[in-house]
Amino acid sequence: MSARLSLLALALLVLAPALLGLVLPPNQAQFWTANILGRALVYGIVALSLTFLATYGGFVSLAQMTLAGIAGYALAILVEGAVPGIVGGLPYAAAVPAALLAATLAGLLVGAIAVRTRDIYLLMITLALAMGVARFAESNIDWFNGYEGIRNVVGPVLFGVPFRDPHLFYYVALAAAAALYAGVLYLVRTPFGLVLQGIRDNPRRVAALGYDVSLHRIAAFGVAGFIAGCGGVLTTIYNIGISPGSIGLGASVNILIISVIGGLGHPAGAFVGSLIFAVFDTFAASLYDRDRFNTLIGLVFLGIVLASPDGIVGLARRLGGLRRPSRAGEQPAPRPAETG
Repeated sequence: MSARLSLLALALLVLAPALLGLVLPPNQAQFWTANILGRALVYGIVALSLTFLATYGGFVSLAQMTLAGIAGYALAILVEGAVPGIVGGLPYAAAVPAALLAATLAGLLVGAIAVRTRDIYLLMITLALAMGVARFAESNIDWFNGYEGIRNVVGPVLFGVPFRDPHLFYYVALAAAAALYAGVLYLVRTPFGLVLQGIRDNPRRVAALGYDVSLHRIAAFGVAGFIAGCGGVLTTIYNIGISPGSIGLGASVNILIISVIGGLGHPAGAFVGSLIFAVFDTFAASLYDRDRFNTLIGLVFLGIVLASPDGIVGLARRLGGLRRPSRAGEQPAPRPAETG
């Protein structure tokens, strides 16, 4: 995705509430802002952590929703006003950094466990870790309140406005998504990001140059843990709490589906896929049958993968390449993972 298209997309997202207000009744405009765009942004942040790992590190992890859930549970346990108040007492200004730290450390731990595995083995070990955390949260009453989870995590009051105000929440989520997206694009151009891409392509050559391959892989999981933690904090506030079901197998697979639909070749695919998923999830009852949403999203997933294995972003790139006239002596475009 070019810088011009990225800026255009950001401008449209910034103006989206106002534009929706012009063409839709107030209640419908608010519905689209909060339930579609806002939801797409917060789950897109979690998917961004997976897209970052897959695009620049070559890792496909099923533990990203778990890392987001660790941040969500840490926030719910520590913050004041949550029900039941397990620890409580901390303001959001202190609880949010603690939650992000917990997700980052958990990401480093997942990376340390999975550092020597690749491909299907990495997928399975991260899935096992995700299921272990979900089952532990479900069975633990003292800290996680078991199957019921923790509720009333409503966020702080900013400038006299409740955090769950649709427009405030939307713009905070948009700012967080834009900052993390820009951060990923910057990070992959740093020496760390270039080494990580080298490890993805040929770890033996990178090791021969003197770089610690395992340490870079673990650090990449730590970065992805921080990104997932940001999404976890926002999703917990969006859902007014957290429960084991929100970090279980279905939630973990949904993040993978979102990433693949959007495209694993560029971080923007996380948000494209999340928007498509949010639209289908919201209107499944009208389009097909609410009880058969998995069938509907499965058909959409299958159709997109068959038409474009690298997702919607990859399809858009190919269409853009077909429309762009070739010039004499023009060099081929670099691979998606190298463009950031």
